[in-house]
Amino acid sequence: MIGPVPIRTARGMFAIALVILFASADGPTAGNSAAIPESRPLESWKKLHESIVERSKKGNVDVLFAGDSITQRWETDGQAVWDESFAGWKPANIGIRGDRTQHLLWRIGVGKELAGIEPKVIVLLIGTNNLHNNSPAEIAAGVKAILAEFRKQKPKAEILLLGLLPRAGEPVLDSAPSAPADALNPKIAAVNALLAKLEDDAAVTFLDLASEFLDEAGGLPKSAMPDFLHLSEEGYRIWARALEKPVGDLMAGRPSLKRIAKGAWRRVDASRRHIMMLVLDRHP
Repeated sequence: MIGPVPIRTARGMFAIALVILFASADGPTAGNSAAIPESRPLESWKKLHESIVERSKKGNVDVLFAGDSITQRWETDGQAVWDESFAGWKPANIGIRGDRTQHLLWRIGVGKELAGIEPKVIVLLIGTNNLHNNSPAEIAAGVKAILAEFRKQKPKAEILLLGLLPRAGEPVLDSAPSAPADALNPKIAAVNALLAKLEDDAAVTFLDLASEFLDEAGGLPKSAMPDFLHLSEEGYRIWARALEKPVGDLMAGRPSLKRIAKGAWRRVDASRRHIMMLVLDRHP
């Protein structure tokens, strides 16, 4: 029979467990393309970036939308909805089509797209373009790096982090009215599970909107996403309705009850770890 584990050994095992816990929560960063700032060589991309920098210099932004083409297309397919729903928010859009996490990270950091604005709320949706090249953990680490950059530059801003929207992972017939559940990209659920862990009680609120876009059978209707990736005007209406309350609450300084509860639990958990370490320190 194995005897009791010595206190010193138990202390070492506890310390190792803490290292493993925090390493897995942080996700990979070294050598992770999704978390390393990178610009793009396209002239069209450079011009869009420069136009964003110039827009930011004018200030007067309360709600900032950041992301890729899904965000950028508020200015085309979603323009009417944008004007109807967000005019009172003093919004600005810094989405650029084709961007991955590393590109947005470069734009807000090296590219200085935030200079001149002090948004109250930042709505972040990024990562779907990383799905082919990065693992869920790598994508989450890239998003975490973006959140850190936002927090560093705009510490007073509330951040509404959106889970990746559902999209097809397999070809769907053009005649199909929806992409069935088993044709959707399975990596998205894994990414969103990791993004949910980035919510904190200080400034980051996580919101998964997948259920807003799926039908009763779990499929993705073409009426909301004609190509099962980008939104139609109806899709933007769904998105706008889903944002109305959380963004309004954050602008008014009312974080979600879920975020408050998570923050309270983290503080309790941290206190428990501290007490355990004190106990182990008394038994060298």
